[in-house]
Amino acid sequence: MGYHELIDERRDEIIAFLRELVKTPSVLSDATDGAPFGEAVAEVYGHMLARARADGFDVFDADGFGGHIEIAGAASGEAAPDGADAESAGSSVPDGSGGVNGGGVGERGVLGIPVHLDVVPAGGAWVHGPFDADIADGRVYARGASDDKGPAAAVYMAAKALKDSGFVPSKTVRIIIGLDEETGWIGMDKYLEAAGPPDFGFTPDGSFPAVNGEMGVVNFELAGKLSKDGEGGVSVRSVYGGNAANMVPDGAKAIITDDTGKGFDAVKEKLAEYRASSGYRVTGKGIGKSFEIVAHGVSAHGSMPEKGVNAISVLMGFLGTLDIANDSTRGFIGFYNEHIGFDVHGEGLGAGLSDEPSGKLILNVGKIAMDRDAAILTINVRYPVTLTSDAFYDALMPVVHEYDLGVVKGFDKAPIWFEPDDPFIATLMDVYREQTGDADAKPIVMGGATYARAIPRAVAYGPKFPGGPDVEHQADEYIAIDNLMKMTHIYAEAIRRLAE
Repeated sequence: MGYHELIDERRDEIIAFLRELVKTPSVLSDATDGAPFGEAVAEVYGHMLARARADGFDVFDADGFGGHIEIAGAASGEAAPDGADAESAGSSVPDGSGGVNGGGVGERGVLGIPVHLDVVPAGGAWVHGPFDADIADGRVYARGASDDKGPAAAVYMAAKALKDSGFVPSKTVRIIIGLDEETGWIGMDKYLEAAGPPDFGFTPDGSFPAVNGEMGVVNFELAGKLSKDGEGGVSVRSVYGGNAANMVPDGAKAIITDDTGKGFDAVKEKLAEYRASSGYRVTGKGIGKSFEIVAHGVSAHGSMPEKGVNAISVLMGFLGTLDIANDSTRGFIGFYNEHIGFDVHGEGLGAGLSDEPSGKLILNVGKIAMDRDAAILTINVRYPVTLTSDAFYDALMPVVHEYDLGVVKGFDKAPIWFEPDDPFIATLMDVYREQTGDADAKPIVMGGATYARAIPRAVAYGPKFPGGPDVEHQADEYIAIDNLMKMTHIYAEAIRRLAE
């Protein structure tokens, strides 16, 4: 039986495998022996490796930091024979760090397909339990269903169908299992040290038809010291919100006090006015001698902040209406509202960079931690593919210096960029068009950061289909079962063409 027929026959098995994966809440937690990213991540990782061994794959584990599932190539480590398939696979492909290296993909020995089994925190108000794996309306609902356990299941079942159909690749095929893609990529670094990098590949963690560019990504902290002067009125004791730099926060909370003893009637009035004028959901209640203010937003992926509502910005907007006694606290809130607010392109910070392939820079304030001594914003930025992180920081510094703030640089991943007519992209596009009938689709540049940056000559390929909703990192994340099947067929065909 052919591999496409096997995929169709195994529809129920594919769904069941995905549900097994998403039922484990594999959010980063404290390390234990043999579980560097926490017990839950180790559990789902162990489950996938055990399944692969049972299905007859070769398996490699890098001490719990990551691993791979492999189909050994008939010509492992050797140049593939000349021919149309080798030529179609590509001739000049990026090295994953913004540069371009010569050398045909068809001449390389290992096809790597990185996936990840870790997920961001559930967050938000779910109708379906985030780890219940409910099936409703032709969808599987769960955190990780689309990012990235659904695509991981699709790639795995595609490779299994190829193997079971008798396909013997010329090149070695490795499904590389990442375990901290959403946080730090330490696991991928450890894995690559142990196993070595593949020669080229794709990751099912972006969009179809194919992603020919990923914007550069930086995480950084913007910090300011606060003083305790100006007591005798409304004071902000603390502000907290957000779960991760690359998530639009759907909740933020402030605790305020009033040393005058007048109570919070004026604050309540301003709260009602702010709700009425802005339309945002902000609530308040007394807690002892303090007053708690909670802002509600809408979560979204940090690469698409315009799809959500940033609860931190909602909260800071309201705090800006209060007569706050502390000068430095009032100044920081004013800075936020004037230079960040709901701007998702960095223009208020003087960093509104852009280029033709990418469009505008993308900025998301993912977290805030503020008390009487200091305020820290954790910010995620996606900058254009033809620029560098230095260009962003250089543009940012004048405003930073003006407000006497500090910058702590963190995560920094350079862009990926393929010309749209690159032969490697052409191969992936051909597969997509043939499997979907979408002859008009064009490759895209996206703001998301994927494991394509971790390995040489790689791009993101699916799983989101054109026109589909953005559900990653949101409450009630899901994957449509028909799309799960469709992508399994696409991945099987792409693996065959790139590895034969």
